[in-house]
Amino acid sequence: MDTFLGSFTFMGDQLPLLLEKTGQHIWMCVIVVAVSLAVAVPLGLWLGHLHKGEFLTTSISNIGRALPNLAVIAIGLGIFGLNFTNIAVALLITAIPPILSQTYLAVDQVDPDLVRSARGMGLTPAQVLLKVELPLALPLLFSGVRIAVVYVISSATLATVAGGGGLGDIVLGQATYGLEGVIAAALWVAVLALAADGALALLQRVLVPKGLRTAGR
Repeated sequence: MDTFLGSFTFMGDQLPLLLEKTGQHIWMCVIVVAVSLAVAVPLGLWLGHLHKGEFLTTSISNIGRALPNLAVIAIGLGIFGLNFTNIAVALLITAIPPILSQTYLAVDQVDPDLVRSARGMGLTPAQVLLKVELPLALPLLFSGVRIAVVYVISSATLATVAGGGGLGDIVLGQATYGLEGVIAAALWVAVLALAADGALALLQRVLVPKGLRTAGR
């Protein structure tokens, strides 16, 4: 208990350090999540609209869950070296699968009768996707994004293994910062993940029509 309470003393004494490392941590996560969204959302929307690629999305999701981040980083050391690219690749493998699989499922499971009605009204395939399928898919799509963001924030602590910085420098730096520092940084990571998830939940509430919100819970 004394060690746990001491972590709060560490927070007060080392607040500038924690803020600096938090900034590095957030920057890494923002880059990875942005790239993941740019890759996984369009691909998932397209495959879901065509109702093809279930095996592909399921396989990618399973592989992403099965590969340990630390193992990917270790392999990446021999390919990319000790740099941010190594960390980014490992985190992308964590972030892309849930976004891709949830986006695919969200569009694939849209009521076919609604899609047929939209086509009967003269909407083009692109209009059907953007005006009918995408709005209805938003709740499930957001759930994939929220899962990915929490995964990335928690996994980014391993960035310190390849010199990436962030809160992992403290979480994995017991020799330098003591057990109190490790606990303090771990608490900050947990709060950061919860805060990000809460912010996305608010964004989802704003963007998703009221009648569809329960689908994303």
